Parts: sequence; C-alpha cells; structure tokens
Amino acid sequence: MGGKPLTALNLVMFPSKILDNQYLKEILHGGYDKVIEAGASMCGGHSVDDNEPKYGLAVTGVVHPEKILTNCGAQEGDALILTKPLGTGVLFNACKSKKLPYRELELILPQVASLNKNALNTALEYDIHACTDVTGFGLAGHTLEIAKGSRKQINLFYQNIPFYQNARAMYQKGETTGSNKANKKLLEGYLEIEANISSYEKELLFDPQTSGGLLFSVPNSQAEDLVRKLKKAGVETAAHVGEVVSNTKPCIKII
Repeated sequence: MGGKPLTALNLVMFPSKILDNQYLKEILHGGYDKVIEAGASMCGGHSVDDNEPKYGLAVTGVVHPEKILTNCGAQEGDALILTKPLGTGVLFNACKSKKLPYRELELILPQVASLNKNALNTALEYDIHACTDVTGFGLAGHTLEIAKGSRKQINLFYQNIPFYQNARAMYQKGETTGSNKANKKLLEGYLEIEANISSYEKELLFDPQTSGGLLFSVPNSQAEDLVRKLKKAGVETAAHVGEVVSNTKPCIKII
C-alpha cells in the first residue's frame, strides 16, 4: 500500500453468445477510464468466453521500500480516519433481489467507483502509522487486522461511521450478504459491542465492501486537519471513526 500504479492488463470473461458485445465494449471502456485516471497505462489483456461476465485488472506498480504502508504499526493515542461510507454489499444484493430499485443504487455508484487516489495522496502528507483498505472483511474485519498487527485495542465510534443511504433499511428488511456470517465468525473472541445499536445496525460492521475506502491510523493531533484536507480534496465523507488504546490483547470495541 502506498504504491503508484504503472501498467494494467485487462482480465475479462464474457458470454459472447448470450450478451451483445456492446456490453463488453462498455466494460472495457470503463476499466480504461479508471486506469488512465489512476495515472497508469493500459497494456492489453486477455479474454475468455465464459457463462457469466467477470472483469478485473492485473496491475504493476512501484513503491519506495521505506514508504510502504502496512496494516501494522498503529500507536496508542492514534485516531482512525475512514474515507468512504459502508454498505455496498447489502445494497448490491438488495438491488438483485428487487428490494432496492436500481435508480436508488445508481445514486451512489459514482462515489463507489471513485478511486482512493486523492485520499491517499492527501494522507501521505501526514504521519500514517497504519493503513488498510476496507473491502471483503467489512469494517470490523479490516480493523481487526490493524489491531492484531499493531497489538492494540481499537475503539470504533459507531455514531461517527458513515453509511450509504438505504444500507440500514435493507438490513432492517432482512437483506444480507453471503459474507456477513463468515465475517462475524472472524471477529469471535475479539469484538465487544457497548454501543446501544440494533441487530441490523450491527450487521453493517460486517458488510463486505466493493471498491471500499481507506482506513488510516494517524496521531490524534493530526486527525482534525486530515479530515478537513480530505474533504477539501473531494473526499466529502471522510470521518474520524475510532481511536487506538493500549491492551494486552488485540480487540475491537464498538462504543
């Protein structure tokens, strides 16, 4: 983490006998746009005829060996800064199951698809002790990685955590994801919830993210200024969501 992308290769599987190739063209165009936005070059790729569409990128980049950001190294007294809201997992599933109209999902897609480039470049001006993206393990799972790697307790301020519109409502309606159960199991023995929150609000802590944001651990004295600079850089939902405290056993506490 903290690297600069240089080149990318398309990896695409597409049902050419089922879907019109116009869809494939749009998928490749979208990927190309993001690669260019990231400051890298598209260098070709590989395609396979498959029963359902899948798309990804193989990326090569560089990072200074002394400037690699890891999910270890958070220090007592640090603040945790989150750059994107949570809830994409349940929202995508709710759209598939017709609980959420696509027009509602469409409203958040530009933010979901936004790169973490601006957030990272802004945060690099500060003393980042630890960093992780928030993806498949959800906020609680990736925070636990920092807690374990740093051998610290991390308190998350539930009321400060940003969520995408409709995410709470979808869990309340009974929607979930295939990863929530496994993510909760990952936290067994490490998670304590003191906050007065409902069962469906707890589920948001385990929601797997697609194109999630970054979670930075920085000195508390820098937190307010970092959040301000992030918002000025266009990361409007950046929030101070937690703190690092000393403990003999790594754990997560929701307060």
